Amino acid sequence: MKKIEFGKAFITDHLALFRCPLCQLPFDTVEGYSLICPQHHSFDLSKKGTLFFLTRQANNEYDKGMLESRHRILQAGLFDPIVAAISHHLGDRPETILDVGCGEATPLTRLLALREPHDTAIGFDISKDGINLATQQPVDAFFCVADLARLPFNDATFSAVIDLFSPSAYGEFNRVIQPGGKLIKVIPNSGYLHELREALFGVGQKNSSYSNEKVYELFLKHYPNATINELTYTFSIPEGYQRDMMIMTPLHWGKDRQDNANDLVNQLESITVDVSVMVANF
Repeated sequence: MKKIEFGKAFITDHLALFRCPLCQLPFDTVEGYSLICPQHHSFDLSKKGTLFFLTRQANNEYDKGMLESRHRILQAGLFDPIVAAISHHLGDRPETILDVGCGEATPLTRLLALREPHDTAIGFDISKDGINLATQQPVDAFFCVADLARLPFNDATFSAVIDLFSPSAYGEFNRVIQPGGKLIKVIPNSGYLHELREALFGVGQKNSSYSNEKVYELFLKHYPNATINELTYTFSIPEGYQRDMMIMTPLHWGKDRQDNANDLVNQLESITVDVSVMVANF
């Protein structure tokens, strides 16, 4: 099936998930390859079977090179234990999943592959390049370009919202999550990629450490009964992937890099992944 035909079938079968980002009315018509609301706002499927829901210019820090490096590293398994941890928190019955800031979608693809139920899944990102890469994944998920602060989805439509290292809009999350559903947010801890930080900036320098305190406290302010599970493991960097390891994160933009940073990064054989998996039940 062509990607555009898959996209048309998905939005036809799951029309009730979508609402217009312009007038906030539920879409009620699929005409040809267009999604149309009662106010006649129309959004057309791309040849890749995606929808572009942005209504204003958005700032996107992830360029195509970063996304391609991220794809190679994630394909090598960097986040596989995180994906397994997310799967552990999902139910045994089919879920309706929204992946926030899905990027090139390796984590979502591997999550769905782990699960026996046939989940309904949508991944969205502000990056069109990321969504174009996502459409190359071997997965029956729908992808769209959308604004986190103005989600093009109806109220109480998702049983699980997954936020892996992405910004959050808790008001919007609360709106689209079903009663009995859950929000799973994964944030980096202080040890996350610390070897890379130290190679780039040195030990004990401003950019060589990270604190998640503000993000952590804001999540608990919104969801004081959430459960927090820490996950730490070591990932062996495949030979020749050291540069991708650096380029996939915004760390390589940082000022005050050491003069020999590239040489030190190329010597890295393993990296620490240190995260908190935060789960709020609705």
